[in-house]
Amino acid sequence: MSAIKLREGVWSVGVLNPSLRVFDIVMTSPYGTSYNAYLVTGGEKTALIETVHKDYFDQLVGNIQEVLPLEKLDYLIMNHTEPDHSGSVRALLERCPNLKVICSNPARKFLNAIANEDFPCQVVKDGDTLDLGGKTLTFLSAPLLHWPDTMFTWDPADQTLFTCDFLGAHFCEPTMVDTGIQAEYRGRYEAELKNYFDCIFGPFHPAVLAGLDKLPAEARLVCTSHGPCLTAATLERAKDCYRQWAAPQPRSAVKTAAVVYCSAYGCTKALAEAMAAALTEDGLQVTAHDVVFDDPAALTGLVNDSDVVLFGAPTLNRNAPEAIWDAVHAVDAINTRGRAAGAFGSFGWTGEAPGMLHEQLRQLKLAVPAAPFKVCFVPTQADLEAAAAWARSVAALAKGPEAPAAPAPAKAKKYVCSICGYIYDPAAGDPDRGAAPGTPFEALPDDWTCPLCRMGKDKFEPVD
Repeated sequence: MSAIKLREGVWSVGVLNPSLRVFDIVMTSPYGTSYNAYLVTGGEKTALIETVHKDYFDQLVGNIQEVLPLEKLDYLIMNHTEPDHSGSVRALLERCPNLKVICSNPARKFLNAIANEDFPCQVVKDGDTLDLGGKTLTFLSAPLLHWPDTMFTWDPADQTLFTCDFLGAHFCEPTMVDTGIQAEYRGRYEAELKNYFDCIFGPFHPAVLAGLDKLPAEARLVCTSHGPCLTAATLERAKDCYRQWAAPQPRSAVKTAAVVYCSAYGCTKALAEAMAAALTEDGLQVTAHDVVFDDPAALTGLVNDSDVVLFGAPTLNRNAPEAIWDAVHAVDAINTRGRAAGAFGSFGWTGEAPGMLHEQLRQLKLAVPAAPFKVCFVPTQADLEAAAAWARSVAALAKGPEAPAAPAPAKAKKYVCSICGYIYDPAAGDPDRGAAPGTPFEALPDDWTCPLCRMGKDKFEPVD
């Protein structure tokens, strides 16, 4: 792909990858993708906005040099540092040693780790500006869209906004503008816009709504990091779709539970039925889901929308069956704070599966009981009664609508991350990263970051 002029002083200089079919493990890309980078020139200075995947560095250089000599670049603006954006940073700096990198504070940390090199960066905050001479760029902080480092770059002179992954799609359009999409492919593009949202922004709905509110109303061209740039032909519809997809769904006033299981000979199923019956008797709205026979499309929503989720599986060859692992992997680890979960199952020989599932749920930071529940072969009536009691004990861990969390004592105040909602509890500490239980928030090192979104301590507020 050659350089494409989008506005006076604004060029698309990224590259196309029409053959890509799987992106970052997590999603398919049936129409390929593009690794977008943009060149912005002012009267005195020039800025490259993002780079491309490292395998396409030479094409990036060739496209830039169609507009100006590579050594004429003054700034590299990194709106986001995922390797498909930052993969060429190190090679570019080797060619342009005087290039000044501009990024957010989290991006600076990530860039050093990705490039395996400590290079100087100019860290910018929300509202900071960069004067290119007759053209001033403004940086807008947009954390968790979809990494903690993300920011937008706004060019008011050209009414052009560079949004990184936000509003993007894996759709290889050679013209690099939505008006180039042929009518017969419009529906396919919109399907990929939705697929991209689900796979990339699904866990970050509150951040999506905040990002939409940050978009300058005057923007007439939105330049994303994947897929075509958005003009009036698509922009308002894309924004409306994002707002609809990210809108909070009303939660039931009744606590909900899902009993998700698979069963080889009906023994684990018997436990699941006893647990579902007990929770239904207690007034919960319960859905039982056999991962082998029930609709797989319903699983992700069921797992993530329930206040309590119980995962049941037999043990096969010292492991849990793949189907139940897929169910556990459907857990949205970002937005399940306060949810309760437990693992159970019947076994014949060794019985490792419930314990393995239990450990995975614990690592996902769900509220889990002290131990999983398991029985050997066919459950007795006493086993079924114990299973019911165990299920009730798990449900009691859920922070449902009728059981709000009590405020933390003043002497051990909790702090909440204003970006992702993670709560630091001094009683639990952060032992995985050196903060022993009982460590007050104030005693955490200055470089401590949120375990979920990696934002610094300055983004935390005390819980009232």
